[in-house]
Amino acid sequence: MILKSKICGVSDTRILSYIVNHDNPSQFVGFIVNYPKSKRYVNSEKLKELLKIDKKKSSYVAVLVNPDHNILEEIRDLPFDYYQLYDCSPTQVKSIKEKYKRKIITAITVKNLEDVNKYRLYSDISDIYLFDSKGYEKSLSFDHKLIKNLKLNKEIMVAGNIQFNDNLESYKKIADIIDISGGLETAGLKDISKIEIFLNKIKKLKI
Repeated sequence: MILKSKICGVSDTRILSYIVNHDNPSQFVGFIVNYPKSKRYVNSEKLKELLKIDKKKSSYVAVLVNPDHNILEEIRDLPFDYYQLYDCSPTQVKSIKEKYKRKIITAITVKNLEDVNKYRLYSDISDIYLFDSKGYEKSLSFDHKLIKNLKLNKEIMVAGNIQFNDNLESYKKIADIIDISGGLETAGLKDISKIEIFLNKIKKLKI
């Protein structure tokens, strides 16, 4: 299995340019679009500035927490490849996918096995399943053993307090994609030196 990566919570043009121009760029780059509680939130003006940067080989992901009609209309013409949806019912997800014609990353927040099994509710409408912690806004972790035996016909993404210097090889046993954000930061800001180490570690796993 080739382990892919998603770098989330990008809010700086210099950092974004570094990621997409890397010789092993992250396959996914995420932007916090409608969740002001997050320190990584980017407002509409900043978002448009960021998205002027050519994504090249990466896919751009709008991270949305129970989005309303207004924000969905506001971003509908922006060059997002995926919408990553938190706290949405299957009906909401289906409606968003059909109306806005984007691929869907369904975020399932996990505390126990019952939470994990909620993926079944989204099996017909998800392109990727993301398993994240209940405290996603605080970069908390969850017990990754809860998803180790999943055999799904969609790619699995895992998030939750993943660090740039973790043993990334271990994630290949449970997921197709690592979603990392706070683990690439120093003093609350994305750190290019940590991003470099992380992307190079991902590259070595492909060899």
